[in-house]
Amino acid sequence: MSTSDREIKNLLVTGGCGFIGSNFIRFLLESSGFKGKVVNVDKLTYAGNPLNLRDIEEKFPGRYIFERADICDLERLDEIFSKYEIDSVCHLAAESHVDRSIKKPAEFIYTNIVGTFNLLEVSRSRPSFVLFHHVSTDEVYGSLGPEGLFKETTPYHPNSPYSASKASSDHLVRAYNETYGLPVTVSNCSNNYGPYQFPEKLVPLMILNGVEGKPLPVYGDGKNVRDWLFVEDHCDAIWTIMRKGAAGETYNIGGNSEIENINVVYTICDILDSILKPVPGTRELIKFVKDRPGHDRRYAIDFSKLHKELGWNPRESFATGIEKTVKWYLENTGWTKSVKSGDYLKWIDEHYGN
Repeated sequence: MSTSDREIKNLLVTGGCGFIGSNFIRFLLESSGFKGKVVNVDKLTYAGNPLNLRDIEEKFPGRYIFERADICDLERLDEIFSKYEIDSVCHLAAESHVDRSIKKPAEFIYTNIVGTFNLLEVSRSRPSFVLFHHVSTDEVYGSLGPEGLFKETTPYHPNSPYSASKASSDHLVRAYNETYGLPVTVSNCSNNYGPYQFPEKLVPLMILNGVEGKPLPVYGDGKNVRDWLFVEDHCDAIWTIMRKGAAGETYNIGGNSEIENINVVYTICDILDSILKPVPGTRELIKFVKDRPGHDRRYAIDFSKLHKELGWNPRESFATGIEKTVKWYLENTGWTKSVKSGDYLKWIDEHYGN
């Protein structure tokens, strides 16, 4: 399918106040050349922060619209689709932290499965619907051995409530394409990092704890391997798929940066040391802690299909991307303080109600 074949005018982005969602909306309106309207639907849970896009709201009045809504509320979704004449969806909203899914799996079932179902139902009821793009994760494939890569044809083998809920939503999306003819695309990405990521995740946690001289907790022996993808590269890949990807197809998105967790932490420590010059060095803060249940040993993505069919490649290496990321957190202390203190939640209550 060529670029000109898929014209999107009114795009609904779910979870647009989250990490990937806010970066994707920024990319759409500032860099992609997209001329249409973006409607951001977000429930504003703990990881949804509308302050991530406050400047975007000011820069693009009329083209960027925010609606606080829960994707588990079918009636509300139907109202929003009708109000803004939505013709396409980029579905990013999800409960996404593995540790939280182990402690409270029910929230993951409702949001990731029931919420996806509701979006699919409303989408298939719209005349002339263009595309439903579903953003998923490489965690649905389970754990790799020391060799090999996840391909689009790799059998699913989720090992946590989070990955199981995402696997379920993937299957629902594909089923709506096969059963109802709903035009869909699916992407499964590797671990993202970059600006605006909530501090519970590995990269921002290590940066912020390192700055404050707090312990840097590393699960197990630190040798779990992930393929790291800079969030702006991920956004570019999503938009490439939405514009040019064939309906019904799945595309893996990877950063070509397979690294052990401990080496990610070492790299962050060394960048912080080069900038802040602490004594002793930041590596002294590393503390190995008990491994979490069901911790997959290795993920690695084969994105050759996306490269060969749609011409996409990541622009950032891990070395360049992680340096940009560390510097962003050091330069945006107002944002990090607001998130860590919970002040952004007070702002949400004042502007949007409880």
